[in-house]
Amino acid sequence: MADIIAPLFSSDGTSKGEVALDAEIFGIEPNMPVLHQVVTAQMAARRVGTHNTKTRAEVRGGGRKPWRQKGLGRARHGSIRSPQWVGGGVAHGPKPRDYSQRTPKKMKRLAVRSALSARASESAVMVVEELDWPEPKTKNAKALLAAIGASGKTLVVLGHGDDVAVKSFRNLPEIVLTHPGRITAYDVLWASNIVFTADSLPTGAKYDVADDDFVKEPATPSDDGRQTSDDTPAASEKSEASGPTSDVPDTDEADASDDASDEEVSA
Repeated sequence: MADIIAPLFSSDGTSKGEVALDAEIFGIEPNMPVLHQVVTAQMAARRVGTHNTKTRAEVRGGGRKPWRQKGLGRARHGSIRSPQWVGGGVAHGPKPRDYSQRTPKKMKRLAVRSALSARASESAVMVVEELDWPEPKTKNAKALLAAIGASGKTLVVLGHGDDVAVKSFRNLPEIVLTHPGRITAYDVLWASNIVFTADSLPTGAKYDVADDDFVKEPATPSDDGRQTSDDTPAASEKSEASGPTSDVPDTDEADASDDASDEEVSA
């Protein structure tokens, strides 16, 4: 099997030669049935499923029989909210439901490897040595993509410590940012170009994938171990020290004040 290679660039777009890609990830024969099944599950998980229609029991009105059963020559009806009436309920209409499908991790790993192999065969995979920019600048990210020839829809895979690069890329259109272990087959097939850093370049046949079938929202600060403002130790200590904020007086104090008022009245 021929070596799978990808162009290597510096942070300013200067060519640094080529880098060999792992053949177990970028050099397999794409499994199209598995790829189709995983992408279908990921797209199904994107659906919100909040659609709702009212049945004849939920539509307002129609509690009275419109006319008597016999003697008028008209069809018999019991409610003006039955499905055949204008303004009536919907028969067998959509109701809120969950469209997500459970996909085994082995299938998702195979789908990601199949998608990456397909993109590698098209010479759409690029590697950047290190994004050592001193400060976040969208201009630097835009210049890098132009220098390496990554135009159009691009998937950029960054390491967990590349905060400066994340802030530099996130404002560019048609750019999707992700981290190692969060790559999905849908994202790989969506992108025309895939840009890895040297640290985020996948190696090994068991390259990790996300537990969920589709990443709907970016990770919150609490997901990576950092505490949010609501669950910080200082906030909890402050709430414990302040105690309850109710305006209702304590029971013992209320009884003492009642006794004092009774003594004044008797005197």
